[in-house]
Amino acid sequence: MKHITIPTDSFLDGRRFPATTLRLALIYAAAELLISSPIWLTIGDNPLKPFLGKLVLEAVFVVLAILFAHLLSRMRRQRYATQIFVCLLLSLVSSLGMSLLDYYLYTLIMSPVVVPFNIMDYGYAVCYRMSIFFGWSFLFVALLNHMEVRDRDLKLIASREEALAAQMRALQYQINPHFLFNTLNSITGLVEEGASQRAERMIMSLSGFLRSTLQLDPMRELRLADEMALQKEYLDIEKERFSDRMVVRIDIPPELEGAMVPSLILQPLVENAVKHGVGRSIGEVEIHIRAARVGGTLNLSVENGVAASASGKAGEGLGIGLANVAHRVRTHFPEGASLTAGHVGPTRYRVSLHMPLRFAQADA
Repeated sequence: MKHITIPTDSFLDGRRFPATTLRLALIYAAAELLISSPIWLTIGDNPLKPFLGKLVLEAVFVVLAILFAHLLSRMRRQRYATQIFVCLLLSLVSSLGMSLLDYYLYTLIMSPVVVPFNIMDYGYAVCYRMSIFFGWSFLFVALLNHMEVRDRDLKLIASREEALAAQMRALQYQINPHFLFNTLNSITGLVEEGASQRAERMIMSLSGFLRSTLQLDPMRELRLADEMALQKEYLDIEKERFSDRMVVRIDIPPELEGAMVPSLILQPLVENAVKHGVGRSIGEVEIHIRAARVGGTLNLSVENGVAASASGKAGEGLGIGLANVAHRVRTHFPEGASLTAGHVGPTRYRVSLHMPLRFAQADA
């Protein structure tokens, strides 16, 4: 599962904002230069002069455009009507000054010919420049709104991710006491039976198992092979008590060993198989752990035998362990995951997990 860090500040207030503004202003100025250059190239006897004049105008435009951008970014909380009025005012003032500069450059290009000032030409130049500045203003306001929406979406996604992480940790903290209760109950059983050496070995094994499992992040995924290694450690602990009655069979195809699953997702299933299967039976009980691929779905199942006298009650409802597993897989895989549990025979009980099949990048 991907982790998303909540942004500490808006993109608009970050270091990338000036660079983005400059890049956009240069692109806008280059587009305007390409569109209007053919007109300038027809003026005077030296095409280089109008081109240089045009470059000067575009450089001034870029500077003014960046100033526009910073001012508009400060006003992004204002109403649209206020922003439009400011855009119009800035465009008008800038166009008046740019048109005077345009006339001055034009007189330099036409030198030594004296070009009289024509108010009509000046008015057309102001209107043209105003449309350029107003277009830039609207483009930048649209960019501001896009950035605002994107920043809001990123923060919302990150907040949901943090909420999901907290929820998953809460579920994990509920599972851990459940696991400890079952395991300590097994140790107590050994002590009551007088098997002190076996109880001591079980306590040492439990210490190592807890050291490796309680440090796991509930949001982290493990390879199925690593998950099964943890379950084998747990089953080795339980074998200290039920060595004469517990048989474990594991069927994990090699091609599925790299499949990614939530950490310790099988733990409550295996615990229940031991507690309700082996713990309540007199004879030998088989625990069968299996993995299979069905299209794009990974199916994991833990099946165990149950005592005939208990078979009518073992499947009623879901305990806290199975309920948490069901909640975890549905939360971890919002695109679709489920848990099913029930009898598959008079003395057989199966819990199955269905989740999207995905592999680590190295195994893909």
